[in-house]
Amino acid sequence: MPTIVFANPKGGAGKSTSALILATQLAIKNAGVTIIDADPNRFIHDWAKNGKPDNITVVAATSEETIVDEIQAAARNTAFVIVDLEGTASLMVALAVTQAHLVIIPTQGSHADAKQAGRAVKLIKTQENVTGRAIPHAILYTRTNPAIRTRNFAAIQAQFRQYNIPEFKTHLHEREAYKALQSFGGTVEDLDPSQVGGLQNAIANAREYAIEAVALLRDVITKRQKVAVNA
Repeated sequence: MPTIVFANPKGGAGKSTSALILATQLAIKNAGVTIIDADPNRFIHDWAKNGKPDNITVVAATSEETIVDEIQAAARNTAFVIVDLEGTASLMVALAVTQAHLVIIPTQGSHADAKQAGRAVKLIKTQENVTGRAIPHAILYTRTNPAIRTRNFAAIQAQFRQYNIPEFKTHLHEREAYKALQSFGGTVEDLDPSQVGGLQNAIANAREYAIEAVALLRDVITKRQKVAVNA
């Protein structure tokens, strides 16, 4: 089943949040999801302690020696596998990327984040050479302001586009609801609007992001099937 890997060598780029939001949006559509938490900070593991949908399984990745086996085992048992990687360029990250149907590269609108996102793209290209197959990937802009597009952000976006690096049309905006997931568990739909401001906007943003991610996955799978038929 499809494996979606979240990678960026820079910590704090929004990997865990974007992985969790996608997983929970898939789960509320009744899809079984395994999240492999390979981030030493264990953000998703801690989230699960506060309550999670029954059709989400959280597995703490153990080591670079076992990460591939853990991903493949999860793919045999659930409809989707989501891997939240550590914020470093490690062997574990490289191995996980080889298993991906889609790599999502979260990045904030800063030059520091963009530089590290570029490193993630280079790592993916290296693994493509190793495996002999394309590894679909896309930049996901995180913690953006839906009302303001700064010149700095425009310059960063133009740089990625110059090198034809795919990107999500949907940005994952800065929302209080996404931070609240850590405290309350569950999904954004489970949060109490009396406790969390701007909840409906956060839900709409999460759904739009998930819809685009699933569409990208379907395109990847369709292309793989065509290649297999023509081989």
